[in-house]
Amino acid sequence: MGGSAPRRDHQLPVETTSFVDRRGELAVGRELLARARLVTLTGPGGVGKTRLAARIAAGARRAFPDGVRMVHLSGLDDPALVPLAAADALDLHDHSARPPLRALVEQVRDRRLLLLIDNCEHLLPACAELAAALLHGTTGVRILATSRHRLGLTEEHLLDVRPLPVPDPDGDLSAPEGYPALALFADRAAAVVPGFRLTAANRASVARLCRRLDGLPLAIELAAVRMRVLDVTQLLDRLDDRYRLLSGGSPAALPRHQTLRAAVDWSHELCTEREQLVWARLSVLAGSFDLETAEAVCADGASWTAEAVCAGGASWTAEAVCAGGASWPTEVRGESGLLADRVGWWVGEDGGLGAEPPAGSRGGAPGGAEGAAPLEDGTGRGGGGEKTRAATTPRLHPDDVLDAITGLIDKSVLSREDGPDGIRYRLLDTLRHYGLDRLRRQPGEEPAARRRQRDWMLRRAAACERAWFGPGQREIVARLRADQDNLRTALDFSLTAPDERLAGLRLAGTLWFYWHACGAPREGRYWLDRALAANPEPTRERARGLWIAGLLAAATHDLTEGLARARDAHALARDLGDEAEAAHAEYVIGVITLFLNDLPTALRHFEASVARGPVPGQHLSLHGLDQVELACALGFLGEAERAVEVCERARRMCERHGEEWVHSYVLRMLALAHTVQRDWRRAEHHARHALRLKLAVHDVTGIALTLDLLARIATETGDHERAAVLLGAADRTWAGIDRDRWGSKALNSTRHDSETSAREALPRPDYQRAYERGAGLGLAETVDYAVHDGRQPQRPTTARKPNGRPRPAHPTTGVRLTASATGVRLTRRENEVAELVAQGLANQQIADRLVIARRTAEGHVERILGKLGFSNRSQIAAWVAAQR
Repeated sequence: MGGSAPRRDHQLPVETTSFVDRRGELAVGRELLARARLVTLTGPGGVGKTRLAARIAAGARRAFPDGVRMVHLSGLDDPALVPLAAADALDLHDHSARPPLRALVEQVRDRRLLLLIDNCEHLLPACAELAAALLHGTTGVRILATSRHRLGLTEEHLLDVRPLPVPDPDGDLSAPEGYPALALFADRAAAVVPGFRLTAANRASVARLCRRLDGLPLAIELAAVRMRVLDVTQLLDRLDDRYRLLSGGSPAALPRHQTLRAAVDWSHELCTEREQLVWARLSVLAGSFDLETAEAVCADGASWTAEAVCAGGASWTAEAVCAGGASWPTEVRGESGLLADRVGWWVGEDGGLGAEPPAGSRGGAPGGAEGAAPLEDGTGRGGGGEKTRAATTPRLHPDDVLDAITGLIDKSVLSREDGPDGIRYRLLDTLRHYGLDRLRRQPGEEPAARRRQRDWMLRRAAACERAWFGPGQREIVARLRADQDNLRTALDFSLTAPDERLAGLRLAGTLWFYWHACGAPREGRYWLDRALAANPEPTRERARGLWIAGLLAAATHDLTEGLARARDAHALARDLGDEAEAAHAEYVIGVITLFLNDLPTALRHFEASVARGPVPGQHLSLHGLDQVELACALGFLGEAERAVEVCERARRMCERHGEEWVHSYVLRMLALAHTVQRDWRRAEHHARHALRLKLAVHDVTGIALTLDLLARIATETGDHERAAVLLGAADRTWAGIDRDRWGSKALNSTRHDSETSAREALPRPDYQRAYERGAGLGLAETVDYAVHDGRQPQRPTTARKPNGRPRPAHPTTGVRLTASATGVRLTRRENEVAELVAQGLANQQIADRLVIARRTAEGHVERILGKLGFSNRSQIAAWVAAQR
C-alpha cells in the first residue's frame, strides 16, 4: 500500500538576489558540460560554487528533455542515504528488493537528464560511487557536482571556482563595472542603504575592502550588511583594525585561507549575546526549519513541561503521545503508570526529554557530528580576538528566539524562504559549521541542543501520526517532507549518542505512516533495522518497530523477512499484553499472506480482524486497511458483491474522518470489484475518483496501479485509443517504481491483455502515436487526462435571456453583466472553474479540487475573464449565479 509524498523542491533554486557576473566561469562550465558527463566545481567555502552550478545547469536545461534535478547533501551526514537522496530528487519510488544504487541506475538508464549534486565534500566516497554508477550504467545522465575537493574519478572534469577579481585600489577605477566583486558589494549595500551606488568618492575604499576580503562572495555579502550602520570608510577602518589584531600587525599578513573565518568571526562579534547563542543552537538543525522548531531547539524549556508534552495545547492527549490513535478509552488512559511505562519520557530540569534522568553532564558529540567540516583554516578553532563567554549562559525565552532570528536575518546569517506551511529559515552551510564549532566550546550545550531537537521532532511526529487518519494528510506529508533532514539528524543522534537509543526506536516507529504511506520504505527500513539492532530489549517500542520493519520489508518484496519480523512483533506484543501492537502486527501478517497468494488463509484472517473491530490504541488507518485487504481477498475469490459491501462500509468511515489515503485504496478496490461484475461504468467512476485522491496525497504507486485498471476498462468498453494513451502513461509511471511491475503475474497479465486488445483494434501508427502521447505526460497531466475523458471538451452555448438583452445587475454583488458576457461560450472545464470561482475558491484550491496545476487554474481564470469581458472574480460569480 506504499505511496509517495509530495517531493521537496528538487528543481533548481529560485534566485532571490541578483547574480553577479561570472561570464568566464559560466562559459567554461557550459563548454565542459557539453563534452563531459561529470563536471565538478571546486573551490573554498563561500566562493559561490552552488550559485554558479545552478546557473550553468539552468543554461543547459533545454539539452535535457527529462529534466534538471538538484540533490541537496548539506543536511545529510550518513553516506548510506546518498543514493536514496538522489532517487528522492529524481522522484523515483523503487519498491524492489534490489540494492538502492542498482535500482536507481536501472530506473534512469534510458533518461536524458542532468543531476546537480551539491556539497559533496563531507560524503566524497559515497558521491564518487554514485557518480561512477550513473556514468557506467547509463548513457544519457550527466552530473554537475560542487565540492571543496574533487571526487577523484577518471571521467571527472574540474572547474576551479576562484574568488571574484578585485581591481588595484590605487589603480584606474574608471570602469568599476568590469569587476564583479565591486558590483556585488554595491548590490548588497543598496539592499540595506537604498540609493547606494559606486561613485568616484567611494570606489577606492570599496575596492580596498573587497581586496581585504580576498574577493570571497560570502565575506563581501556579510560585510555589506554592516552598511546599515557604517559608511564604507568606517567599515574599512574597522575591518583593518580587526585584521591587524588577528595577524599581529599588518593586515596583509593574514593568511589567505583564514579570510573567510575572520569575516565570519567579525559578523559573529557584531551579534548580540542572544543572537550568538541562537546561531550556535540553530547549527544542530540540518536543512530548513520553521519558527516553532527554532523556538523548541533554542529556548530554555519555557514550554517543555510534562503538561506541554502530553497536552501541547488543546489538541494533545495522552493517547496521542502513547499510540497516535484516537480510540483510547478512559480506563486505559487512566491506567496507573501507563504514560511513563509506554512512552518512557523523562522531563528534566532544563525541560529536555530523555529516556532516563541524566547522571551528570552527557557530554560528547553524537556520531557523525564530529565530521562536520570546519571553516577554511582547518583548525576547528575560531580566529583570534574572541572574547571569553561568561560562565553563565543566558536563558532564552521563545520571544528571545524570535527577536534573535530577526536580527540574524538582518545580518545575512539566516536566510528566509517559503515553506509548505509558511515561512522557513536556513543557515548557510558554512555558517552552520561555524555555529556548531561555537556550540561545542560550551560544555554540555551541543548534546542538550540535539536532545531538544530530537524531542521536538518526536513530538511533531506523534502529532502527525495522531492526525494522520483525518483531513490534514496533504499538509502532514508536506511538513514532514520539509523536515526530512531534521528527522534524519534526530534519528542519527538518538542511535549514536549514549543513553538515547530507545528514543531513536520510538521516533522511527512513530513515523511508520510516513515510511509506508509516503513512499519511503527503503529509508524507513534502514532506520528501523538500525534502531532494532540498538534496542534488543523486549519493550513495546521494539514490538512496534518489528511489525513496521516487517511491513517495510514486504513493501520492498522481502516477504520472508517481513513475515518473520511481523510474527516476532506479534509474539512480543502478546507477551507484553499490548493489544494495539498485536493488532498492527496481525495486519502485516495478513497482508503478507495475501501477497503470497494464500487467499483462503488471508480471507479468514481479515474476516476475523474486521469482525473484531478496532482494539483500544489501534490506528484507524490500519483498521481501514484491514477492510481493504478483506475486500481484495474477496474480489480475487470472485465474491464481488461481498467485496463491494465491505468497501462501502470502509468508504463511509473514511468520509466521516475526511481521510484520503486509505479512502483512495477503498475506491480502487470498489473499482476492482465492479470489474469482476463487469460493471464498467461504476468501475471507471470509482477508479477516476481514486486517482483524484491519490494525486492529492502523491501516491505514485497507487496512481500506477489505477492507470493499469483504467486501461483495462477502456479496452473492455472499446475505447482503444484512450487505452493506448493510458498504457503509455502507466508505463512511464511504473518506470519510476519498478518497470517489471514487481514481477507480478496478475499485473503484467492485465497490462499485456490491454495492450494486445488496443494494438489489434488500432492501426500501428495510431497506437504508437497514442502510446507516446501518454508516455510524454507528467504526473498531474496524466491524472487530469485519466480523470476526464481525454477528449476535447464540448463547448455548450450559454443561455440567454429570451429577449437577448443584457441581464440585470446581480442582486448581491451589484455587478451588471455585459452583452458579450451573456452570449459567450465557455468550454466544459472553464464552466467548472467558473463554478468554483463563484464558490469563493482561490486558484490553488481550484487546482486541488480539479487535480490540475495551479498555473493551469490561473490560465483558465484569465481566459474566463477575457471571454466574458470582466475585470475581477466577483463578476464571474455574478455571471454564474445569473445562469442558474
